[in-house]
Amino acid sequence: MRTRIPFSAPTPPTSRSRRGTARAAVAAVSAAALLAGCAGAGGGSEDDRSINVLMVNNPPMKTLQKLTAEHFTEKTGITVNFTVLPENQVRDKISQDFASQAGQYDVATLSNYETPIYAERDWLYALDPYVQKDEKYDQDDILTSMQLSLTGEDGKIYAEPFYGESSFLMYRKDVFAKHGLEMPEKPTWDQVADLAADVDEAEAGMKGICLRGLPGWGQVIAPLTTVVNTFGGTWFDENWEAQLDSPEFTEATKFYVDLVREHGQAGPAQAGFAECLNSMTQGKTAMWYDATAGAGELERDDSPVKGKVGYAPAPVKETENSGWLYTWALGMQKASDNPDDAWEFISWATGKEYEQLVGEEVGWTSVPAGKRTSTYDDPRYQKEAGAFGDDVFQAIESADPRDPGVKKRPYSGIQFVGIPEFTSLGTDVSQEISAAIAGRQSVEQALADSQKLAEKVGEEYRNR
Repeated sequence: MRTRIPFSAPTPPTSRSRRGTARAAVAAVSAAALLAGCAGAGGGSEDDRSINVLMVNNPPMKTLQKLTAEHFTEKTGITVNFTVLPENQVRDKISQDFASQAGQYDVATLSNYETPIYAERDWLYALDPYVQKDEKYDQDDILTSMQLSLTGEDGKIYAEPFYGESSFLMYRKDVFAKHGLEMPEKPTWDQVADLAADVDEAEAGMKGICLRGLPGWGQVIAPLTTVVNTFGGTWFDENWEAQLDSPEFTEATKFYVDLVREHGQAGPAQAGFAECLNSMTQGKTAMWYDATAGAGELERDDSPVKGKVGYAPAPVKETENSGWLYTWALGMQKASDNPDDAWEFISWATGKEYEQLVGEEVGWTSVPAGKRTSTYDDPRYQKEAGAFGDDVFQAIESADPRDPGVKKRPYSGIQFVGIPEFTSLGTDVSQEISAAIAGRQSVEQALADSQKLAEKVGEEYRNR
């Protein structure tokens, strides 16, 4: 059995203390509304029960969509109407629907970035009353880091993780062996760059590495910011002074852009997670730095590279660790008229029963892991996911969103800045970085323009 860190509600960060009094009122209203839901409010008629779910289109979510009708609807009588969109589009649609509290969607996929922000704005149900009544759910089984990332400053849980991830380096160990290359136990980014150059030169038709270049704060900005952290940079210093044109941020960005331009995949400025997954699966790249969720796809029974991939920690430079912390979770819109049915779906999709279902129906390497201790203790999962299971667990456990870099910062988050403005800021900056990757401008110009954008946000926070 793995040792668990006891879960306790987080202490509100001092940089967000301005939210305190408003949150107390929000929590009271949220609790009252939710208790009404538990008592039977909403849920539709018994003869026509349905909920609407807005969901990102990644592989684990697509599996959920395929399994729902047979294994959830037939059992509960609740029809689930899915709307499935690419990541950038789904974020925009969720934000619009939840901000207006239109109630078009009962449940949506939220990350640990949106959840605390949406909770503060009273857009989400606090799920604690449901969790407390649902003895089968076993909230204590969920990894502490995942629970903390989805908990509001009032100590209440506002979403449940569907899967959790960090980031690490995936590499073709057969190709490395063929050319006498060795992956260090704990690689640095300089070593990774050298290995990418070696493979690029030695293996015909294969590039050294795949890195995201697609615009989007959840696309290119995610891996790039982990590189910035370990190079000693940060988006804002402890006084909310923007740092995007600092020497550390510049060095990290130039390194990232040069690496993917010189030894990366074709069309890097259009490549996100899905494109890099395809590139790695099709044998077009030898390494891939990205989400740990990629390992399950690479090790699927029908994957051409199953058994050929090795896994190493996220590369570092000046820090001990550099992997991110992320979860796609399921949250319930406050305006939902169907809270009981929405919880029934959330609890099924994020529960132990569903993980076992995926393992038995699809394969244990496809289980949406990274959230429950019991998954890593399951002998069936250990047997099938042995190539990467422990590496994923260690990556998630070592990620620290409170102190991910060298410099002090006034915000939480590893691969993102945990403030509402980052959706816009990160997206705008990503377009500048992607343009540099495409060769349309220099890194210096991209960061100079980005610095101006960040200065406006920093000034707003300094004046509060």
